[in-house]
Amino acid sequence: QLQASGGGLVQTGGSLRLSCAASGFTLDYYAIGWFRQAPGKEREGVSCIASSDGSTYYAESVKGRFTISGDNAMKTVYLQMNSLKPEDTAVYYCAARTPFEGAIQSMGVPADFGSWGQGTLVTVSS
Repeated sequence: QLQASGGGLVQTGGSLRLSCAASGFTLDYYAIGWFRQAPGKEREGVSCIASSDGSTYYAESVKGRFTISGDNAMKTVYLQMNSLKPEDTAVYYCAARTPFEGAIQSMGVPADFGSWGQGTLVTVSS
């Protein structure tokens, strides 16, 4: 199970930190990804982290502004979002890809992720 939290309303240039609490995974190696979906748009991958080696991936649109990290056990994954822009407004979802071994090479597609948390709304006002 995945539980996402941390969304809210923030002004342009502000920051938010999203959290994704993961439980019930029996496999040692998996990846946790953050996706977002804005009204009328397809769900897009934002960032991903691998439990095996902590490798990460970022979409070009967020590179340099967002940072994904996990606690030591990778049971909680964070998405630190800085320098937020109105175009970052979306419902953000965390998802798990199991099993997943090795380094992150790409985000993959939503269908690669079998477990999803509920979304958390991020609204960036201009």
